[in-house]
Parts: sequence; structure tokens; C-alpha cells
Amino acid sequence: MPAADPSGTPALPPLREVIARYGLAASKALGQNFLFDGQLLGRIAAIPGDLKDAEVLEIGPGPGGLTRALLAAGARVTAIERDRRCIPALAELADAYPGHLTVIEGDALAIDAPALFATKPHIVANLPYNIGTALLVGWLTTAWPPWWASLTLMFQKEVAERIVAAPGTDHYGRLAVLSQWRSVARIAMPVHRSAFTPPPKVMSAVVHITAIDPPAGVEVTVLERVTAAAFGQRRKMLRQSLKSMPGALAALDTLGIDPTRRAETLSVAEFVGIARAIPGSSG
Repeated sequence: MPAADPSGTPALPPLREVIARYGLAASKALGQNFLFDGQLLGRIAAIPGDLKDAEVLEIGPGPGGLTRALLAAGARVTAIERDRRCIPALAELADAYPGHLTVIEGDALAIDAPALFATKPHIVANLPYNIGTALLVGWLTTAWPPWWASLTLMFQKEVAERIVAAPGTDHYGRLAVLSQWRSVARIAMPVHRSAFTPPPKVMSAVVHITAIDPPAGVEVTVLERVTAAAFGQRRKMLRQSLKSMPGALAALDTLGIDPTRRAETLSVAEFVGIARAIPGSSG
């Protein structure tokens, strides 16, 4: 085990040295971009609040840059990593922080993450760009209250803007509605592309999401169908985009929503109202 510095944090070799030793070039196929800036990683790890002795799930830790920051904050980290090349580097971290890091090799989309925890974990991750949105939608559309305590997630900036977008803006769509009907989402910090190795072509941002009590009587599957239909033809009036969905036009009439409006003008509450008003939609 590495000697600890005066603060009690193990003295670890520089992350660039670890990457060079194991030949861990970032894989484009796996959506990898590595972060080396310790101060930046520490700021990300601080976003959920005090993590001392808290359970944390990290997806796609790669060589362990963010993992280091989470462990230094006192978290008990469970990391799911698909790239087996990174497992030896993560094993070094597990040795440096005995009992505080569990590494699971596998695909985060296929693993039953809730079954890994006895208490609600914070999910903190620099998500692989190619699976980030799919993971988020899954976390937002499972049983509620959620199995997680909070989400602190790195996305491409455009995806982050879609998550927090307000009605009437260019980025407002299905992802905003699904994110905001039963959670509060905010962009916690931007991250410049130059912070990554290799630098991606786009800017990034960290989004922080916390759960709220959603309106009662709404099935998430119905809300998903309504938003899919409405935003699938977002330039069309609602009377056109929703006409193929049974009960949707009647719901507009019941709620007094003008059918000549377009999807991007409706609030999250109005979409939830439509989903609730469709016959057979309540749980």
C-alpha cells in the first residue's frame, strides 16, 4: 500500500504514469475520454455534498481519475468498468483504499445495479458518451422513489442542455420532460474539451439531479409515448402529431390545451396532464 500523505490520503503515482504503464489509450469505440486534472475531479466529487462513508456508484471509471477523487472524499465506491484493460489500474486503487472500492467488470447497461446496494447510492460518473443518455433514461423511468440518492453525471454539453431545457427553447424535448417531471436537474459546472485526453470534439458539462415527488396517477410508459409522438413531429401541431395515439386528442380537449400548439410550447406539467388524462394511464 502506498505511504499516506499528512492528510491521510494514500500517495498515489500520477494518473498519467499509471496510464502509460498499462498502455491505456482511450478507446473511441467505448466512448472514453480521460480526465487528469485533480482539482477539477475534486470539484466534481464535491457536487453531491459530503460523501464521507457514503455509497457511490461510478460507471466507466477507466483508469480511475474520478475514482481517486471520490475515494479521497471518503466515499465507498462501487465501479462498473467494461474495459478489462483498466482493471489492473483500478485494482491498485482498491489496494490503496482497503474496503472502499469494489470493481465490477461488465456492461453497465446489463448489470442489475440496484441489487448491488443495501442503501441508496449517489451515482457519480464521467459517463461514456455512447451510453450516457440510455443510462439516464433508465434511472429516471424505473420505480419511484428511485433507488439512487442523487445523480452527478458528465455529458456532452448539448445533452446536458437538453436535460435542463425550459419550454420554448431549442433544446426542449423528450429528455427534458422525462428528467423534470419527477426530479430537479441543473448544470453544476461546464467542462472545457481541453480538460480531456484525448480532447473530444464537443464541450461537456456536469449535471446534478435530485428526485422529487412526482404528480400521482401517471404511468411513465404513457408519458414516454406522449412525448415520443409529440416531439417525433415537433414542427407539427399537436392535433397532427398526437392523432395516432388513442385518447390523446380527447385529453387535449379535457385540459383545454389548444391543439394547434406545438410540442415545444407545452410545459412539463401539461405533458404530465395529458398522460394522466388518457384512459387507462393511471397506476
